Amino acid sequence: MILNQTSIQKIKERAKEFPQKKSAILPALTIAYQQEGYVDEAIYRELAKIIDVPYVEIAEAATFYTMFPKKPRGKYLIQVCHNISCALLGADSLVEYLENKLKIKKGETTEDNLFTLITVECLGSCSTAPMMQINQDYYENLTPEKVNKIIEELKAKA
Repeated sequence: MILNQTSIQKIKERAKEFPQKKSAILPALTIAYQQEGYVDEAIYRELAKIIDVPYVEIAEAATFYTMFPKKPRGKYLIQVCHNISCALLGADSLVEYLENKLKIKKGETTEDNLFTLITVECLGSCSTAPMMQINQDYYENLTPEKVNKIIEELKAKA
């Protein structure tokens, strides 16, 4: 068993709120993600048993949504927007700068497990491009100097 009793109980309670069992899939995935920081096939199987839905339905939902990482990530998930506004205003340079600063490539995690760097399609902040989201926080109108300050502050917190 991967999930702890608290998470299992939360999932069961949330599942009771829905008239159809499969409606509880996203809340169940969210609770599992909050506990583990990712969801993988073993967690899909466990969730399927807890809410009594087919494994494939859990897997389909989890693999469709990018908000559910499939493997462990760093403490800080850096998501750089690379949609049109951000791309035109330097998203590629921002990604390259972060790759060099963190000594990782897009999709990788630093050796100290602090940072994971990915790109995402759109974060809905086109007027403040280029921008990135780190965990739940937005950082906008980015420059290399701003990025340095952000990264150093996060390292100090860790």
